[in-house]
This record gives sequence, structure tokens and C-alpha cells, in this order.
Amino acid sequence: MRGNPSTSRALNRRLILNLLRHRGALSRAEIATITGLSPAAVTMVVTELMGETLLIECGVQPGVQTGATGRRPVPIDINYAAHLAVGFKLRHDSIDCVLTDLATTPLTSFSMPVVDTQPETMVDAIDKAIPALLKAAGRKGEPIMGVGVSIPGEIDAIKGICLQSPRFGWTNLPFPEILRARIHVPVWIDDDIAAFTVAQRLFGAGRQHRDFIALAVGTGIGASLVIGGEIYHGSHGVAGKLGHVVTEKNGRLCECGRRGCLQAHAAEPAMIEQWAAKAGAPTGIRPSDLRDAFLAAVEAGDAVALGIVEEAGLRIGRHLADFVNLFDPEVIIAGGESMHYAEALLAPIRRGMSDYLFFTRPDILPDWIAGSWARGAAALATQHLFNFERTEPSSNK
Repeated sequence: MRGNPSTSRALNRRLILNLLRHRGALSRAEIATITGLSPAAVTMVVTELMGETLLIECGVQPGVQTGATGRRPVPIDINYAAHLAVGFKLRHDSIDCVLTDLATTPLTSFSMPVVDTQPETMVDAIDKAIPALLKAAGRKGEPIMGVGVSIPGEIDAIKGICLQSPRFGWTNLPFPEILRARIHVPVWIDDDIAAFTVAQRLFGAGRQHRDFIALAVGTGIGASLVIGGEIYHGSHGVAGKLGHVVTEKNGRLCECGRRGCLQAHAAEPAMIEQWAAKAGAPTGIRPSDLRDAFLAAVEAGDAVALGIVEEAGLRIGRHLADFVNLFDPEVIIAGGESMHYAEALLAPIRRGMSDYLFFTRPDILPDWIAGSWARGAAALATQHLFNFERTEPSSNK
């Protein structure tokens, strides 16, 4: 690859790491054949990556024919287990915490309550959570390669600034800089849906697709675009705010201060609020208990609950169709807490989308497990190994 030696080496590192991420273990000769790199270049990069414990030899494959020298080719693979990352998903009353390996496979996780959303409160909680995670996983004292934090709001991920988070009351906050000064580890931030998308693109359902939409329906509604294998952030880092598309003029009040936003009508809190009013739920009930009651009503086939979920799904589908018509994705990967409603929500999303689609009709692939938000945050800390173009936040330099 052309460029100065350092640029070429960085590109070749990324090329080999991504090849192994997609294909699994390969010999040096296979890597050279597939990438078109010279055997000498492959050997140099592999040796460098093995010295950093990023790659590991897997032993001789049974039944493989010997080469001209009489030695069987030794497969090389990514040493996922040797490197640790930490992910944190910030909520208004708690933080989801996870310790993962390089493939964002969770090693241990827990939720930590917080008394408020002040930046200092969040930093204190994260500082205490990191050693607790390492201890719980039996990795006490081991270094971590980085920390990823997902924040609800508008984020400039490159500069490392939370532009605004109406949910937390933050504006132009350099959260990575504040946190790094405390924990002395590189820190990356992004919004919730972008973090979820990074994990999907690297190791989830989006791994084999270069153009897809990641949709998340939970406390809010977001959509992230992956175009040509890269997440599209927009000129100000706020692309994909599907939840703030106006679905009803002068409609319900949204947390952003405007009226009629899609998430004010179709996100999970909006669905639960509407059901509680129609079903006559008692006042003073804990939000978690109310959510459980709503989910139980949906699963039991309650007509009122199902009607609310259907209306929300149809709204989401209608606006999602605009994304499809504009960007022509291969698939749509759906996540967020509302995936617990399964086909009760997905079926009307498909119908609502179908009514407004022009040509292509991409599949919707649900891919959501407990801890997906925090796992996505951890992916923010690991993705720089695979993305040459990704620039680290200035606070980490």
C-alpha cells in the first residue's frame, strides 16, 4: 500500500486484523495470498502484532499438508482474551458496567446506582467500578486498553465532547478529558445508538454487511447509518436522530423541549405512560414495576397494550421507510429494550415501513441481549484497533 512507511504499516495492521476478525485463524501464507501483501510485509506486521500480544499462534491444524520446507503452516488469530476493555452506559439513575475482552465478549457486569447526573458523580462511580469489575472477573491488577462510555444525547465523538444531553442537563462537556484525568486510561465516548452500532459492525449481526441501519427503540429512538462499512456521523456528529423527527405537529412534549417528536409518541416510556393512563394503573408505582406490568399485559395479549405497541410500531416504520428510501441499506438491525416486545412491535414496524417504501425492502434483524448497551460502549474502546481512519479524541493524545 502506498504512503510513508508508518502509514503503510498502520494500514497493513488494520487490513490483517480485520481479515482475521472476519475469517478467523489463517496462516501467514494465506494472509499474504488473500491481502496481496508480500510474505515479508505479512511477517513483519504479524511479528509486530504478536509482540503486542494482539495476535497469537494457534498451533498446527490437523491434516494440513506440509510445505516445501517440511513445516506445516501455523495459523494466526487475534488474541481476544489477552486484552481488556470496559464499557459504561450512563442512565439517569444508574450506570450499566461491563468488562469485556477484545471481542467485546462480557467477562463480568453489574449495574451501579447513582444519586444524580452530575459529571462528578458519574466519574466517581466509574472510578470505583473499574477495580470492582477486574476483581469480579479474577483479573485484578491487569491493565485495561481503554474505556468506552455511551451517553444519551448529541456527541462529538472525534473531539470527545458531549454537545448536549437534555436528559442529564449537560452542554459542551469534555467528559473523556474529565474521566481520563481520574483513571489515567484512554477514554472514548459516543451516543448510545452509535456505540450499539459499533459493536454490531465489529462483532454482531452487521459484521457481514457494509451498508445497514441500526435501529434502537428504548428510552429513546435512534438510528445509525453504516455506509461502506463506516458509521456516518454527519458534519456535527448528530446524524441518525430518528427519535426527533416530528411525527405529529404540536404533539406530545419531548425531553428535547419540542413537541411531536417520534420518541415522545413511540419510545418505551411513551408507550408505558399511555397504557398506564388507559388501563388506570395506580399512581406511585415504581417505574420498573410499571414497565413489568406493561410487558406482562403485552405478552398476555391485552388489547389496550397491544394497540399502543402497534401504533408505536406503525409510526416508527413510517419514518424508518424514509431512511431506507434515502440510503438503501442491505438490512436493518434492531435493538433496544423494546425488543422485549418482540413481534408485537416488530410486525407493525414492518407493516408501517412497507406502506411507505419505494423499491427495496430490507429485512429487520433483531439482535438484542441483556447488557448490549454497555457492550456497545466497550466497543468504542476496541474499535480503534480495526479502524485506521478513526481519530482518537484530543483528550487522549
